[in-house]
Amino acid sequence: MTRSLPDNLLHERRAIRTLTLPGLIRLVTEIDDNGPISHRRGSLQGAFGDLTPGQLRHAIDVARDLGLLHADEQAPDRYRLTASGEALAEVYDTAARWARARQFPDTSTDFVTRVQHTLQLHSRSPHAFGSSLEPSAPHQVLTDFLQANPRVLNHADDRSAQERAEAGRAA
Repeated sequence: MTRSLPDNLLHERRAIRTLTLPGLIRLVTEIDDNGPISHRRGSLQGAFGDLTPGQLRHAIDVARDLGLLHADEQAPDRYRLTASGEALAEVYDTAARWARARQFPDTSTDFVTRVQHTLQLHSRSPHAFGSSLEPSAPHQVLTDFLQANPRVLNHADDRSAQERAEAGRAA
């Protein structure tokens, strides 16, 4: 018999799965590191040449849905981070610094992979970052971010319900 996980842990795992999309990590950190993306021809694809147009569009859509990205077709700055997007960039930076200091998952891992593995480690075991008495920096900033941004948890639940409904229609 399989034990089901508590609802709050399931919500958190879904949110972490969304937050660790490679395109989303790239989009948020690129704008955080280099400023807003302008309307200048080629600036969007130039900044994300390693992502396919589909991956980039999905990352933008997810970021907008989560309230992480402000997109304005009329403003000089086409895409810029919201306060929530800036907070998520801090989560990503903290996770990457923690992982780099511990050579996690290994010594020659890139930024996106470090962030993914560190945040996914938390989703597998909430106390994986350290003892339960002294949570690590990635665990704390992620927890703080999720508490301050319930939209992220709700979005993950909405997408999960939508995916279940679509799977039911296909059957």
